[in-house]
Amino acid sequence: MSDIIKNRYEFVILFDVENGNPNGDPDAGNMPRIDPETGYGLVTDVCLKRKIRNYVETVRENEKGYRIYIKEGIPLNRSDLEAYANLGVDEKTVKEAKKKDNRLDERVRDFMCENFYDIRTFGAVMTTFMKAALNCGQIRGPVQIGFARSIEQVVPQEVTITRVAITTEADAEKKGTEMGRKHIIPYGLYRAEGYVSANLARKVTGFTEADLNLLWEAIINMFEHDHSAARGKMAVRELIVFKHDSELGNAPSYKLFDAVTVKRRKTGEGDEHVPARSYADYEVCIDEAAIPEHVSCQRMI
Repeated sequence: MSDIIKNRYEFVILFDVENGNPNGDPDAGNMPRIDPETGYGLVTDVCLKRKIRNYVETVRENEKGYRIYIKEGIPLNRSDLEAYANLGVDEKTVKEAKKKDNRLDERVRDFMCENFYDIRTFGAVMTTFMKAALNCGQIRGPVQIGFARSIEQVVPQEVTITRVAITTEADAEKKGTEMGRKHIIPYGLYRAEGYVSANLARKVTGFTEADLNLLWEAIINMFEHDHSAARGKMAVRELIVFKHDSELGNAPSYKLFDAVTVKRRKTGEGDEHVPARSYADYEVCIDEAAIPEHVSCQRMI
């Protein structure tokens, strides 16, 4: 495909949460994820990719090539079988078909990449089928996102709530309300960093310029169609994109990430000791002098 991306990218995402739980930890009673050694908040890459998948499914669900492989209610093996069925192969004929066509595995991989946006973007492990011969293999995607970490320490709070809806008839005879709890972070600003490999796009998945533009759109809007009482108020505040002039890149990624700093905005004496409660409490700076030659920087928001 002629419109496969030809440039390497790195990007920085800044998003915040207000009075919500950005990513519950099932190992800790669904409390917000915390690094226990530092007290900084965490949001997993899986959580962020889920938001991107959901956005793409919402806006492109009826368009060919933009289906989502990892989604609720659809077994992975069902999609795997679809790839083989498209080539006229089933579990009875697959072994013989592979003997006759040594490119069958490659054609199955190409089908999955062409039809599923998240495979074309993030890659996938498609070796879950018990019938080994029907596995679709593993695909390493060109887009990778790391864990997000809060800029400062966060202090989760457990809020007690009441409800007038009683669960059982027996309880209704004894009380008029029930107590519950929810976990929130009063405010937290998080930073995530990501990578886009033009080399993997060309060699493996065929990730295109249109796919890249959709990725930026999905990141910017990934919380806009995902509001819930548990997550509170969440928004992407910055998307900073570094574009290299070449496929393999012109600078180490850490130098580009180091050029983006987030600091508390000081408006008066002692403000640094007051917990942040809004995005306005921070200042985002890009050291343009630290950005190497042949790398451009764009603030998408």
